[in-house]
Order: sequence, then structure tokens, then C-alpha cells
Amino acid sequence: MDKKNKKKIWVMNSIFALFCGGILVFLLNAPEETTSFLPKDEDHIKLYSIEGKKEAEKFCAECHDADKIAPLPEGHPPKYRCLFCHKRN
Repeated sequence: MDKKNKKKIWVMNSIFALFCGGILVFLLNAPEETTSFLPKDEDHIKLYSIEGKKEAEKFCAECHDADKIAPLPEGHPPKYRCLFCHKRN
């Protein structure tokens, strides 16, 4: 291998290492997860036994519609994707 190819490989490896380091720094500085988990209480336990997220989300409106016992706060993201953020633990 000649000197020119060695230098090119070294430069490419250096760029790759810097790129990987940048991704690592970005991920280490990511904010902590703030969304709460789905409670494991009497009201939510049936959602844990349903395998598909979309199937389980059909039951959320029973309690979380505007006129129900636990309405979602104003500005809450769309209610039809509950298990996109609120994970089952």
C-alpha cells in the first residue's frame, strides 16, 4: 500500500470515529424520559393482557374522554396513540 492510500484510509477512519463520537455525545446528552408508565392498577390491568397496542388503546377512551372520570389535560397529544408514549412496564 502506498503512502497516499494509507493517508486516505487514516482520514476516512478519523472522520468515521468523529462521527461515531458525535452520535455518542448526542445520545448521552439526550433528556431523560419523562412520560409516565401505564399504571398497574385495577383500572389498567386489563390493558396488560392485550397483546397489540392498537387493540389495547381502544379501551382508553372509556375513562379518558373529556366527559369521563379521568379526562386528558388540555394540550395532551392525540388520545388514540396512548401506548406510543405510555409504555406498559
